[in-house]
Amino acid sequence: MLCPTLVACAQPGTSPVCTAPLKPAVEVNLYFGRDKPSGGEVSDADWASFLAETVTPQFPAGLTVIDVRGQHRDPAGIIASERTKLVVVVVFDAPAHRVRVASIVETYRKRFGQHEVFRVEQPVCAG
Repeated sequence: MLCPTLVACAQPGTSPVCTAPLKPAVEVNLYFGRDKPSGGEVSDADWASFLAETVTPQFPAGLTVIDVRGQHRDPAGIIASERTKLVVVVVFDAPAHRVRVASIVETYRKRFGQHEVFRVEQPVCAG
C-alpha cells in the first residue's frame, strides 16, 4: 500500500510522524445517506439547513462536503444505492472531537429517521 506524499504511514491508533509545518491530526469522514427509511429523500433544502445549523457550528474552522453515491446491504440482504453527502473534517483536538461528531450523527438520525451515519477516522498530517 502506498501513502500519499503529504501523509506519513502510521499504524492504526497511532499518530503519524509529520514533517513541519504539518502536524498530526485526524481526518473524519461522515457519510450521510439521503434516503429516508419512511420513504422519500432528505431534500437539498433540508440538507443545507442541517449543515448550517448542526454541522458548521461544531466545526466552524472548516469542512468539506462532497456529493457521492453510497451503496449498502439492508437488513433484508438487499443491496441499495442512494445519494449521499460526505462531510470531511480534519481535527487537531483528537479525541475531544468525538463528542461533537456524536452530536452531529445523533441529530441527523433523529431529524431524518436514519438508522446510522457511516463514519471513518484516520490519522493524517495536516497544516
